[in-house]
Amino acid sequence: MTKVVPEIIANTIQYFRGHKVILDFHLAKLYEVETRSLKQQVKRNLDRFPKDFMFELTPNEIEEMVSQNVIPNKSIFGGAVPMAFTEQGVAMLSSVLTSKKALDVNIAIMRTFVQLRKLLESNKELEKQILSMERKYDQQFKVVFDAIKGLIVKENEPRKRIGY
Repeated sequence: MTKVVPEIIANTIQYFRGHKVILDFHLAKLYEVETRSLKQQVKRNLDRFPKDFMFELTPNEIEEMVSQNVIPNKSIFGGAVPMAFTEQGVAMLSSVLTSKKALDVNIAIMRTFVQLRKLLESNKELEKQILSMERKYDQQFKVVFDAIKGLIVKENEPRKRIGY
């Protein structure tokens, strides 16, 4: 059994419809199960996964993933529509997938989401401190403050679409 590293989990988190999500095939890989098996368990327990816990990607969202090189092509899904799980959906998976591996992976995923929230919060705190300093030192360092604010804001924005 391989150890689940937070960096690997963080790299699987995508941004769709205003939510941070992990796609079913990434979760299946982390849980060391077939994607088909994971989807089957979810479909048997659909009442546990309301739309704010799990949703299926639209054809446009799938095309966007291909165009942004998140996936090489649509054939990676094997004809199935990918499911996107929010943090709450991943937590609910623990009631559906009951193996020791699933429990360990869920704990690691929850910790990763918490770390991401803390990171975003620290960026907000840093932004507040910069605004305070900007007011204090006004025009002397305006160019520097603008550059730093630009870097902070860009990190928090969802990725822009690339390509057609």
